[in-house]
Amino acid sequence: MAPSTGTPLSPLLPQALESAPDAMIITDASGAIVFASRQACALLGYGTDELDGCRIEQLMPERFRSMHIRHRTQFTAEHRSRPLGAELELRALRRDGSEFPVEISLSPIHHEGQALTVAAIRDVTERRRSQAELIAAREAAESARRAANDAREAAERANLSKSRFLATASHDLRQPLQALALLNGTLRQLARGDDALAILTRQSEAIDAMARLLGALLELSRLESGAIKPSLEDFPAAELFMAMRAEFAAAAAAKGLTLEITPPTHIIHGDRALVGQILRHLMSNALRYTPRGHVRLRAETLCEGVRIDVEDTGIGIASEELPRIYDEFYQVDDRAAAAQGGCGLGLSIVRRLVSLLDLELEVRSVIGHGSVFSLTLPGRESPPAPAPASDPSQPQPAAQPPLVLILEDDQAVLDAMRLLLKVHGYQVLTATTIAQALRQAREHPVLRLLITDYHLTAGETGTEAINALRAELGADLKVALVSGAIPSTLPGLEENARLRLVGKPIRAEQLLEILQSLRDA
Repeated sequence: MAPSTGTPLSPLLPQALESAPDAMIITDASGAIVFASRQACALLGYGTDELDGCRIEQLMPERFRSMHIRHRTQFTAEHRSRPLGAELELRALRRDGSEFPVEISLSPIHHEGQALTVAAIRDVTERRRSQAELIAAREAAESARRAANDAREAAERANLSKSRFLATASHDLRQPLQALALLNGTLRQLARGDDALAILTRQSEAIDAMARLLGALLELSRLESGAIKPSLEDFPAAELFMAMRAEFAAAAAAKGLTLEITPPTHIIHGDRALVGQILRHLMSNALRYTPRGHVRLRAETLCEGVRIDVEDTGIGIASEELPRIYDEFYQVDDRAAAAQGGCGLGLSIVRRLVSLLDLELEVRSVIGHGSVFSLTLPGRESPPAPAPASDPSQPQPAAQPPLVLILEDDQAVLDAMRLLLKVHGYQVLTATTIAQALRQAREHPVLRLLITDYHLTAGETGTEAINALRAELGADLKVALVSGAIPSTLPGLEENARLRLVGKPIRAEQLLEILQSLRDA
């Protein structure tokens, strides 16, 4: 654009302003436009000569014009470089009447004794759009964060409620089953007549089925709620294998199956209790679906660790069913499972435990020929330690009398357990609190056998009872600790020859076997 004839400019100034990246306009003290660059004309929608002599207020919306005149007068008086309306939302007006946001920087110049103002105008439509999008994104992110926080708090409240339910269910729901199981075992010892024994046997089977279903549901709920935290350590695989033999030998014999378990020499790194749970579910399933033949538990050294196989000669699983076997309540053979008391949760629990421990589980199966479940976990082979030589010249300790102390705050369970043990020849002491148990211990210092519940009255625990009684009677006190919780969730406890962790509800036969094994240890 050529300069206005009223205020001629040096030819160098327009040339310099034409090369500027922003739209440039020069006005005199009255606000008249004396120069507008091509960028300015294009930005505002005017031809190259149409802005000569126009007032600058013509290029802004009418609502801003009176205010702009005051600002322009003030700028002329101060005559220093500054942004225009730094705290204002500036907008320019195109020839077609449309508005758009702008940023304007003002600079004073003197030309032939006249004060002029150079305005650099920049269209910030895209910047404002980006800023608006950024603000919207931030608000959306903040809204999502608040929603996530709300969801997390709701989940935490739900988990807390679930944990409270599990704690209650683990103790309170199992207690009646515990009493029923013990009373049933006692009645089967006392009952006479085939009909009575048949009725009590069926009742025992129903109690066992209820106990298995309740136990599986609670175990699954604990896994889903994150209540189970692995405790990793090195331990001999032989311990788990011997525990499986002790637990499943009777069931295998009852079905006429051969149970092949050879204790390995491997050392495993993992959670002893949770790996035991995995094997327990796999062994239980193998026995359930094997009508004849054998169930075999074996271990093999691999480059990446130890592989434990649970092999059976059972009914097998069709290849199309393999992806579904870990679904909750899914059973390959409903009739076989129902006949054996299965509830369809064992493999679902196994899958969650395997994921929790970051292990690998594979299954191979052929219909009519059986299945092999292979669990791979960290470990190494270790030669067995030599057995200590016995000295027959040394006198052997006399067998301890079958004196047992029962520490249980539920009177129904306490009475049922006391009756069962008395029927089987035990001398029974009872207590409902640790203080009562300590009084019994002081009166009977030969006591070497204790059965205690984990959750006792007034917040007392079985762990506290064990520590207190061992301090009174000696560290060789042997204990059966009964709890509705999975062993790995009981703090500070490790199963060994002097401590057996027993899940509720415990069957009468199982309790008697555990007591005998403690006496023999």
